[in-house]
Amino acid sequence: MRQMIGDIIFERGPMDGRPLPIVHMREHSRLIFYIVLALLVVPAVCKPQARLQSPEYAQVQLRLGRGWNTWDTHSVTTHVLLPEGLAVRIGFLDKRRLNGEAFLATAFIGQMDPNAEKVFPGPHAFDGSYTDLTLTWKGRTFRVQSATKAGELVLLVTPLATGVDDPLPMTAVFSVGFLWNRPGSVEKLTDRIEAHSAGRRTSFFLNGVETTACSAPVNSPYFSVDLDKPVAVTSGRSRSIDQVQAILAERRADYDRANQKAGKAASIADAIQTVLGWDTIYDPEHQRVISPVSRLWSVGWGGYVLFDWDTFFAASMASVGDRDLAYADAIETLNESTPRGFVPNYARAGEWKSGDRSEPPVGAITVLGLYRKFHEQWLLRDTFPRLLAWNRWWAEHRDVQGYLVWGSDAHGEPEDLDDPSRGTLQGARFESGLDNSPMYDDVPFDKTTGHMMLADAGLMGLYVADCEALAIIATQLGRIPEAKELAGRADRYRAKLATLWDEKTGIFLNKDLVTGKPSPRLSPTNFYPLLARAATPQQAERMVREHLENPSEFGGPFVLPSIARNDPAYKDQEYWRGRVWGPMNYLVYLGLCNYNLPEAREHLAEKSLNLFLGEWKKNGHVHENYNATLGMGDDVKSSDRFYHWGALLGFISYLERTEPASAH
Repeated sequence: MRQMIGDIIFERGPMDGRPLPIVHMREHSRLIFYIVLALLVVPAVCKPQARLQSPEYAQVQLRLGRGWNTWDTHSVTTHVLLPEGLAVRIGFLDKRRLNGEAFLATAFIGQMDPNAEKVFPGPHAFDGSYTDLTLTWKGRTFRVQSATKAGELVLLVTPLATGVDDPLPMTAVFSVGFLWNRPGSVEKLTDRIEAHSAGRRTSFFLNGVETTACSAPVNSPYFSVDLDKPVAVTSGRSRSIDQVQAILAERRADYDRANQKAGKAASIADAIQTVLGWDTIYDPEHQRVISPVSRLWSVGWGGYVLFDWDTFFAASMASVGDRDLAYADAIETLNESTPRGFVPNYARAGEWKSGDRSEPPVGAITVLGLYRKFHEQWLLRDTFPRLLAWNRWWAEHRDVQGYLVWGSDAHGEPEDLDDPSRGTLQGARFESGLDNSPMYDDVPFDKTTGHMMLADAGLMGLYVADCEALAIIATQLGRIPEAKELAGRADRYRAKLATLWDEKTGIFLNKDLVTGKPSPRLSPTNFYPLLARAATPQQAERMVREHLENPSEFGGPFVLPSIARNDPAYKDQEYWRGRVWGPMNYLVYLGLCNYNLPEAREHLAEKSLNLFLGEWKKNGHVHENYNATLGMGDDVKSSDRFYHWGALLGFISYLERTEPASAH
């Protein structure tokens, strides 16, 4: 789910340099603007649930939250040592201004403002042992690299040649301090900066000549050095530029070797590790490592924001190289469960979360996939109770006439929340995760029950798959009564889903529960019944032949559009109105894996990867969504440029090349 319809960009705030959300809307979307604004400003504050913290999971977070990494949400050029919270911030001072100096205190990937810094993300190891990026600002470009060795940090900033002599080179400012109100002290000495925390002393050294012509707007001790040649800052001991470069080369080689384990999918493993590496942060509120969708979204939502299915997908992608991070993303999504037992649509800093709605149920298939890869039963034991509560919630609260529907509860906790989407059709659309999908234009909504009166084939396909995965988990845990309960529920809803098959059209159709008529609008969600094995082999072949590979609907070079190409709304190419989304392709791919359809599966994997690689190689962007006609993401401002689920387009190919038989 994105609480965004229209064009959202971020601009720097006037005081601290943090990006502030600035929403630009078309006139016809003004109503949606107020819905979005309310969701950003006054989301539901729910009573926190007890967090999952078994001994095994405590060790996961203990391992993750150690050492140097880009943990700080607010800048990709800040390196933080955990658990101390000791940070080295890299800022840039531009002296070529008539009326003063400009200072870049923070840096983000994917800024929309053409005057903002441009960051091209290079490799980022999951554990922070190696990072590399290129930053362009005010006409100058620098390469910023980091590496760790024996717990010590090395940073190298290299100016990249522009071909023009620069009489006033930019100045790098390396400031040292403690984040998140962690205890400690820092002092500037003659030859070093020294930090003290809980009996530990950490010294930092500069390889370069400090400039005296610098008055940096920072509140902690710093080194300042003109960038007319490479400069380095190291912890623990002073090192030469050659020594720093040797450590960087060593760690880069380690990074490459780790990705080579993926064989034919090594380049995809590299991309996924890089995307998640830059998007993974430390949340001091709950003392946890998590992977929110992007830094810009997290800053705009108060420090972090976890969307339900987005973060489960992050867990699946993290499994390519970091088991602990995969576990953390899955478990922390479940840790946001509401007192009513469902995983909320969103959870943000300050224990604010949606009390009226959930999001697509993909938790059980995610956890089962992690178990099949890593074979650790404690993961099933820890997650099963919340997955079961969530599964039961859907049947108890979203069943209409035996079908499952999306909804938004007007009286969820807290009841006095001033949220205009709560208890409305728009709130139910948010629950679907497809905020402005044409499928839900003008569908009936029951204000009394909070139900969208549309039997949703996509939701039912996802839910049956959830039931089946959870039944397998229950069996593994010896929870036989629950396994029977779940299998029975899967059979019941699969049978009901079968009634949505339209023989004339050759696909499962949504159904208006007021008129009883099927909806003619087609989206990739109409293929989700394949996840539930609700289609016969013959029906699945028809769906692929007549729809999935039909160039007038979902075929073509850029797949899969979020509404069929022959739908009038396709031309909008705005958010879920026609654009390509990684999660849709991924879920359709998993459904295809349930059938003997190798060519369809391979074609989807290849086309998804090609779409992903276009902007990844050119701009270092991994888009929230892509234009289904042009094959690009930068044509609109409502597509975040570094949103991790865009990498699902590559993850599909990773699965196809490494483990297609066990993908689902």
